[in-house]
Amino acid sequence: MSKLGFIGLGIMGSPMAEHLINGGHEVFLNTRSGVPKQLTDAGGIACGTAQEVAQQADFIFLMVPDTPHVESVLFGDTGIAAGLSAGKTVIDMSSISPIATKEFGAKIEALGCHYMDAPVSGGEVGAKAASLSIMIGSSEATFNNVKPFLELMGKNINRVGEIGDGQTCKVANQIIVALNLQAVSEALVFASKAGADPEKVRQALLGGFASSKILEVHGERMVKRTFDPGFRIELHQKDLNLALESAKSLGLSMPNTAVTQQMFSSCVANGGSGWDHSAIIRATEIMSNHKIA
Repeated sequence: MSKLGFIGLGIMGSPMAEHLINGGHEVFLNTRSGVPKQLTDAGGIACGTAQEVAQQADFIFLMVPDTPHVESVLFGDTGIAAGLSAGKTVIDMSSISPIATKEFGAKIEALGCHYMDAPVSGGEVGAKAASLSIMIGSSEATFNNVKPFLELMGKNINRVGEIGDGQTCKVANQIIVALNLQAVSEALVFASKAGADPEKVRQALLGGFASSKILEVHGERMVKRTFDPGFRIELHQKDLNLALESAKSLGLSMPNTAVTQQMFSSCVANGGSGWDHSAIIRATEIMSNHKIA
């Protein structure tokens, strides 16, 4: 049994922490909205602050929304850094800035501890099913030490490189997902406007080179209008902001990412910040004055 900590118990973090508890580990928990009873009933131990979690645990996981939240949890007055002692390991599973991640990692390592960025893909469904894809940035030794815990939460676990490389991989993932969502949206609106049944078109395309998980899962959401999240548009916007900010700092041109971000913004302008990101089709429908269903 290992002593683990988990901070950030939202729709992703809560089931992930539960998998660690069910794996037979002693898990210390903290979240700003209060530790869910389901986790304490399962054997998790509620702590008042992130500092207390870090004092009790040898491996501290965090899963919070954005870069400023990670910085606050790590380095706030009662944050993780205040409770660390040499040799402990911090694993950030949030999706945040790769540049900031490298800075955070350097600060934690300066305390004599280890750091890993381990953002995930798979959403709430993957978190509950322990089938997440996990993208790792860390030393080889840290990866080997943490991997048994990651295997309780995910299936496709890959060390991409050093600190920050996991976040870079996650940004690349979000670019691909967003552009695929927009491509499927345009294809289904085109098919419907041309008089074809969009669901039958989707089914036909699943057997060819256009087939993808996005067409399979999110295309079905688009046709059935099941836009309850899932992965909220406002969170995908945050990830594309990371992509575009990083592209600017690197001198890269990413025009299709920028256009897709504007399509998300159109959804937000129409009250859709909390919609599932498959609802990006609503932006194309509004611009085309045509609903597919």
